[in-house]
Amino acid sequence: MEPYRIKVVQALPTPPFGERLEAIRRAHFNVFFLPASRVMVDLLTDSGTGAMSDRQWSALMRGDESYAGAESFFRFEAAVQKFTGKRHVIPVHQGRAAEKILAFTLLKPGDRVVSNTLFDTTRANVVFRGAEAVDCPHPESRNLASTYPFKGDADLDAMERAFREGKVRMVVMTLTNNTAGGQPVSLQNLRAVRELADRYGAPLVVDAARIAENVFLARRHDPELQDLSIAEGIRAYLALADVVTMSAKKDGLVNIGGFLATDREDLAEAFQNFLVVFEGFPTYGGLAGRDLEALAVGLEEVVDERYLAHRVEQVAWLAGALREMGIPVLWPPGGHAVFVEAATWMAHIPREVFPGVAVTVGLYLVGGVRAVEVGRLMFEDLPYEWVRLAIPRRTYTRSHLAWVARTFEVLHTARERIRGMELVHAPRLLRHFRAHLAPRDWNPEALADIALEVGE
Repeated sequence: MEPYRIKVVQALPTPPFGERLEAIRRAHFNVFFLPASRVMVDLLTDSGTGAMSDRQWSALMRGDESYAGAESFFRFEAAVQKFTGKRHVIPVHQGRAAEKILAFTLLKPGDRVVSNTLFDTTRANVVFRGAEAVDCPHPESRNLASTYPFKGDADLDAMERAFREGKVRMVVMTLTNNTAGGQPVSLQNLRAVRELADRYGAPLVVDAARIAENVFLARRHDPELQDLSIAEGIRAYLALADVVTMSAKKDGLVNIGGFLATDREDLAEAFQNFLVVFEGFPTYGGLAGRDLEALAVGLEEVVDERYLAHRVEQVAWLAGALREMGIPVLWPPGGHAVFVEAATWMAHIPREVFPGVAVTVGLYLVGGVRAVEVGRLMFEDLPYEWVRLAIPRRTYTRSHLAWVARTFEVLHTARERIRGMELVHAPRLLRHFRAHLAPRDWNPEALADIALEVGE
């Protein structure tokens, strides 16, 4: 059961099919443009969408909004130091701000960055700086049905080849590996990456946005971790990093915030110099004191094993329900989301016409469920067409997930009605956020007779 009781509730919108159809048309068939007031169950992202605890809401009231040297910063700093084991803590307003600081202090045009897999905003900051992003995902990550427990690992041979080709200035390991399905990275793999980075003289950056989930999943299969608490496991991983970045909107359990952390004096100085120009003074870094307070508490709460067990179970339950229907999902389930392979499920839709986007449109029209494509629109060279169902933390119950499962069940029986999508307009970077699309050779109104309505 949920390891919490519900103290405050928010009414869910329940727009009927006709309103959903009008909303998706106005949104140019891109779910990022949908108003939240037209979405019934929102699984677009788990970033900043979770529910805060009573302790976090209480901490907000302690917020010290002094420009410099606020008490809230020192409580935040102590919490991050305990969480990461790093001395220098640089607050930022969210993860992509940390990525920007990294890109502009460590990279120059023509450099290369290697990774197990960079996620969208990390990659965008690397490319915007004029550097090249090189992904080295583990071969097992491409095997949909494999039960290999560490599909988030880096391919060490591929990474070493990238080093030998030259100009690798930075290594980024994403934990968990979001693009690979929220899959964990093993401690042994990160240790081997650390050895490669040392051998070739590149700093190792750990993107720790979902580090608590990574440790919880990895501990099931790693004897080295089994006698450690979640907090101890986190520090064992992060001890290998030169720099830790965190979008705290994930495992920080807050709606906004993030940080960089390091033991290196030279890097801390460079980060703070950049921070002052673009984010704010080093004791607030673009955040209000109340946000620093909430984050300090969130870093304590995320290591609660009851919370993590329930969170991982929610993902596993939904993944299992879809798998039983014959819908292809990445297995084993990851830590924050269910990943459906749309190209296999919608085999009648060619990859070049965005089957993942078509599924997101179908899910919204049938059940008011918002998911996101992680496929050709987001990453042009990704081998899969994922539809990601990211579950916000401490937000939805089993009955909400059952509604999502029912939406898939209905859409599964009528999937031939869906066809591909045509790209009408898109910016160069992060195009999935602002792209305009249109149905290709099909009419979304054809889903009217199977659309689910609340109260039926």
